[in-house]
Amino acid sequence: MVQTVSPAYKRILLKLSGEALMGDMDYGIDPSYIRRMAADVKAVSDIGVEVAMVIGGGNIFRGAGLAEAGMDRVTGDHMGMLATVINCLSMQDAIENAGAYCRVMSALPINNVCEDYIRRRAVRHLEKGRIVLFAAGTGNPFFTTDSAASLRAVEVAADVMIKGTKVDGIFDKDPMKHSDAVKYDNVSFDEAIQKKLAVMDTTALVLCRDNNLPVKVFNMNQDGDLMKLVMGENIGTTVT
Repeated sequence: MVQTVSPAYKRILLKLSGEALMGDMDYGIDPSYIRRMAADVKAVSDIGVEVAMVIGGGNIFRGAGLAEAGMDRVTGDHMGMLATVINCLSMQDAIENAGAYCRVMSALPINNVCEDYIRRRAVRHLEKGRIVLFAAGTGNPFFTTDSAASLRAVEVAADVMIKGTKVDGIFDKDPMKHSDAVKYDNVSFDEAIQKKLAVMDTTALVLCRDNNLPVKVFNMNQDGDLMKLVMGENIGTTVT
């Protein structure tokens, strides 16, 4: 008898930064990169895992950066939310071209472009096997897309929040700048907060901690690692 291995998670929320969509470009969206990510996400969906996603907007606009340049913070954050809608629409197109069903749900009402975020409807989409992209953050200024990802993951009862980065997990210092940086295999939420490990902002970490939502941090540029992680392999860093 052939023994089949089941996924370690039934429902996941995948968080990607907007900068990730740039690939090797300096700005905007790299079509080849987004197609590769869409293929990885579809592969995970095809084995029965329910997939929700949150994508940042830093490749187009970053509200905090605009505020530092003198723009009103609320205005800048609203522009950043709209940037996430653009990114989610581009990912939706790539996922659908890969052959999967996908829905974009926005925290800001943009009815001619995508659906409004309604928690029960989002859960129903996931139950039907559709990949769901949560756009426009929380719909409120001063909250990052990390916080939005944590909130949506808790709301839809995801088993884990997976954060894709450009490095192989969480390190004690920036491995892109320090060759002696040490990687953590496991770390607690309190330790991540106290040591300011730059996993996510404090609001997001506290929300995950208080709702017992584990976080996995992995290198999204490593082909196949998302599937390995979902199947339970020890990839990246686990925050619990």
